Amino acid sequence: MPEYTELHAASGWQELRATDEDWRQADPALLKTLFVHVALIRVFEEYVLDLARKGLVHGPAHSSIGQEGGAAGAVLALRPADTINGSHRGHHQFLSKALGYLAPDGVDPEETLRPDLKAMLRRTLAEICGLAEGYCRGRGGSMHLRWREAGAMGTNAIVGGAVPQAAGFAWASRQAGDDAVSVTFLGDGAVNIGAALETFNLAAAWRLPVCFFIENNQYAVATTVEEATGESRLSARGPGFGIRSWRVDGMDPLAVHLAMVQAVEHMRAGHGPTLIEADVYRYFHQNGPFPGSAFGYRTKDEEAEWKARDPLDAMIRRLAERELLTEAGCEKFLGQAKDALKEIGAALLEPLPGGKRGEQRIRPALWPDPEFVDVGIRSDLKEFEGARVVDDEAFDGEVVQRRFMEVIPEVMHRRMLTDDRIVVLGEDVHKLGGGTNGATKGLAAAFPGRVLGTPICENAFAGLAGGIAVDNRFRPVVELMYADFVWVAADQVFNQIGKVRHMFGGDIEVPLVLRTKIAMGAGYGSQHSMDPAGIFATAVGWRIVAPSTPFDYVGLMNSALTCDDPVLVIEHVDLYKAVGPGPADDLDYCLPVGRASVKRPGTDLTVLTYSAMTNVVLEAAGQLDGIDVEVVDLRWLDRASLDWDTIGESVRKTNNVVIVEQGAAGTSYGAWLADEIQRRLFDWLDQPVQRVHGGEAAPSISKVLEQAAIARAPDVVETLTKIAQ
Repeated sequence: MPEYTELHAASGWQELRATDEDWRQADPALLKTLFVHVALIRVFEEYVLDLARKGLVHGPAHSSIGQEGGAAGAVLALRPADTINGSHRGHHQFLSKALGYLAPDGVDPEETLRPDLKAMLRRTLAEICGLAEGYCRGRGGSMHLRWREAGAMGTNAIVGGAVPQAAGFAWASRQAGDDAVSVTFLGDGAVNIGAALETFNLAAAWRLPVCFFIENNQYAVATTVEEATGESRLSARGPGFGIRSWRVDGMDPLAVHLAMVQAVEHMRAGHGPTLIEADVYRYFHQNGPFPGSAFGYRTKDEEAEWKARDPLDAMIRRLAERELLTEAGCEKFLGQAKDALKEIGAALLEPLPGGKRGEQRIRPALWPDPEFVDVGIRSDLKEFEGARVVDDEAFDGEVVQRRFMEVIPEVMHRRMLTDDRIVVLGEDVHKLGGGTNGATKGLAAAFPGRVLGTPICENAFAGLAGGIAVDNRFRPVVELMYADFVWVAADQVFNQIGKVRHMFGGDIEVPLVLRTKIAMGAGYGSQHSMDPAGIFATAVGWRIVAPSTPFDYVGLMNSALTCDDPVLVIEHVDLYKAVGPGPADDLDYCLPVGRASVKRPGTDLTVLTYSAMTNVVLEAAGQLDGIDVEVVDLRWLDRASLDWDTIGESVRKTNNVVIVEQGAAGTSYGAWLADEIQRRLFDWLDQPVQRVHGGEAAPSISKVLEQAAIARAPDVVETLTKIAQ
């Protein structure tokens, strides 16, 4: 017979209930403020649903009616400096955090509602309606609410998408030496999302002060929790990762508050992350002003049972029992709140011209200017004022032959020495003598605590870095070991990091560098060989640099580390072992953003290329007789940074263009660039833009098939020769 030993989780897991005695002993000011938060959220949400019913909210209106107790109970355990973020259903959390920021000592329901609180309600409603005076200037709407000063770091329309960023906020606070904590609100659906589970593990491994607050409202749209998972007690996720966890009745604001107080104490004491599951219930459908029963996935009897546990009714009853505020007093405050919303509505709305009686519209003057549509996608580059920016010809330092791989850790060491905000993270970056290729050689020993070896969890650590960048006290440099891994981290890279500046109003900084490599020709096969340039060039918000020499690498990396935008730095394994011109000892210059480099002047033909293919093209050009090829190394590849002056000057001279890249046709960078050239410079072209690129298939492991799949020097020579004939 086998022997068995009962195993137990290393972390605690408890269900917490607030007793009548807890209610009797609770601080009167706390109970009054809990009521104010719950009441204001309820009245606000009812008004939003009324606007949605009238067609005055463009897009979804995910109300939190029924869930107010969870938000209020949790947020009132926080300080203004603590941060929160959340999901698409986040009005209640945002409002509670904003109220806590404006009135950290509480709000007395017997006093007149303060003007600053009314102003906050107006800006929040304006944002939900998509108006210019909203917190995100109308770009965020209902699902993307952010007010940095209040510690509300942004709600998120991607299920689970906000969770990794919250770990980043927590890391930044700990690294900065303060005891602020981070809370991320996620739903019952998000606990099954890979990004959330990856972040549970990462936060536990690094003992980060982040609370994962699960609002279990029983349904992911219409699918029940029991249908979606084998363990419907969602707080059971916590102990599996070594996270201290609680389960609590989310319809009981005091119970939630007591659990959150314990969680905050745990985190501030340095014991790592916490998890709270609050059982709540949304009284309406996933979106809009109708109950779930109207769509047939739940019954009216079920809804009635949950409404009997209404957190607002519970607060009114408890206040009356304690003789802190009569039911009439509560109703008076609710009336005051409704009047405030009517007043706000009157300022935002007007009768619809020619409409029926009672029909309204948004006052036209309150909409954002259409010219604002693309403003703030990227930085205006003011951060380069005072930086030492030199171009190739203006560089006055000594240039010698350097190994490409030598300068990568050298320039990083120099920047980390001069800027203590820079942190490096990725898989194995702290080991193996500087990661798998030596790019971080010596950094872990030189800068303890600033070179972070991560678990294998690209979505989590990319998102954590995004949170660090948006927090803005540190500048993360993320390494994705291979470019193909960007697909694993795609939500964080494209939906979050790339869009966050524009989505939240256009004026926040996202100083993040993402390093990755192209491994074509190294035998790593289809899932480790991608050139990411074409993917990133068609994604909003990113800048892209692709150095081809050690000199360019130093200058471009310094520019990337100066820029307040996310910057992709593309490296190539062929360059790692290559030797080329580089600085002898000057590691402090930046190359200009948006400046290409003419590596070989010519008059007959313009070749546009980048990264390792620059050397391939130069080699090919040297093999041609009677064809004077001009080789332009683009260096900056993103839409905003392309050097159209240099490209245009070359094309007007040669009247012929070839775009050369190594990678597959499907993810081609040259495809969109060719289209752009033909629209901009059509009158100067003697023929259509020609292209050299790899095949349709990604490279295979077989050496022969790999060489057949990628563009090589003979392909370049053949294409250039045909064009010149």
